[in-house]
Amino acid sequence: MEVNREKLCPSKADVSSESAFHCSTCHDDEEWSSSSRGRAKSRSLSASPALGSTKEFRRTRSLHGPCPVTTFGPKACMLQNPKTIMHIQDPASQRLTWNKPPKSVLVIKKIRDASLLQPFKELCVYLTEENNMIVYVEKKVLEDPAIANDENFGPVKKKFCTFREDYDDISNQIDFIICLGGDGTLLYASSLFQGSVPPVMAFHLGSLGFLTPFNFENFQSQVTQVIEGNAALVLRSRLKVKVVKEHREKMTVQNGIEENGVVSANIEKEVGKQIMQYQVLNEVVVDRGPSSYLSNVDVFLDGHLITTVQGDGVIVSTPTGSTAYAAAAGASMIHPNVPAIMITPICPHSLSFRPIVVPAGVELKIMLSPDARNTAWVSFDGRKRQEICHGDSISITTSCYPLPSICFRDPVSDWFESLAECLHWNVRKKQNNFAVEE
Repeated sequence: MEVNREKLCPSKADVSSESAFHCSTCHDDEEWSSSSRGRAKSRSLSASPALGSTKEFRRTRSLHGPCPVTTFGPKACMLQNPKTIMHIQDPASQRLTWNKPPKSVLVIKKIRDASLLQPFKELCVYLTEENNMIVYVEKKVLEDPAIANDENFGPVKKKFCTFREDYDDISNQIDFIICLGGDGTLLYASSLFQGSVPPVMAFHLGSLGFLTPFNFENFQSQVTQVIEGNAALVLRSRLKVKVVKEHREKMTVQNGIEENGVVSANIEKEVGKQIMQYQVLNEVVVDRGPSSYLSNVDVFLDGHLITTVQGDGVIVSTPTGSTAYAAAAGASMIHPNVPAIMITPICPHSLSFRPIVVPAGVELKIMLSPDARNTAWVSFDGRKRQEICHGDSISITTSCYPLPSICFRDPVSDWFESLAECLHWNVRKKQNNFAVEE
């Protein structure tokens, strides 16, 4: 009887070893399936400062949804992987909270748009004078003659902190971001932060505005609400892209005479590799460029060749980018909370090649096929376009730095409203009902 009691009551060492498989991001109000075997219910912290006590930040519910069950039956479990990228989250539980009150804000304004001058000035006056915040503005924005020659705006402009793209690093100086423009403005803000991204509040002042849920009419109350930390968030996953290029240069050979007496003019010499990295919010596009030939690129998934794309190219996109170029190429539209990577061919010369969705976290690799007739071209969110030659490679995986986009209502309502208003999704004339017979 004593032996049975020992089996039923596990030791402290057994409990501690089993608790290694416990996920600390589960809800406080959810029991683990194995709690009947002596495992205690855990509590999680949603947000806590790097230093100091975490007790004052204890919440009744964490920012994450429940993780998938990692125990299967009495003895089987999933091996823990320290390289886990993300958890499956409950969209309704994602809320913005501040460890400390925000003091600095980056204002991104669409360039060469005169209609945004007045909203830009009103917002900057409100942030600097009424909220006493440090405002960062790109230097080329202030070079606009309408802003530079405005004497009334001069005292406010002197308080700005300016920066230049690709020259100044502001990644550790910004508390949150406000975008004035369209979807391209949000994409540009994402490109400025190659690591952790501050929360982004995007106002719809552009053409499409699928990713910009806020209207500017009541910006004072909306900005105040965000500063107070009362807002919903949607975490838009990004792609971590690494481009490895075989760096070659042409060199002239002096007195180089071949056997037939012809002087050899140039030779290509490999002098090393060039590695570039990007954080991409929408998509990576590999296309045939100016060539009239079909593109011919190989796509690998975790080292295995899955297909050869013969056509105009291929799109590798995030769920956020599924409503952009990928949607125009025939892909499905995916909610940004779904952890996935989309592979969409562009005009494939194969009727059976349909768009596919692969799990977030896999590593995709794209290279020119050995028998490709021409080179390919790649762009990242429509920028940094460059040529890809034989021997070059493009590695793509899910980034661990998502873009936290502040919602107007909540992640689900905002997304479906954007589908209806911007893309006119599911819009048709209603079917007449049958007349009621008396």
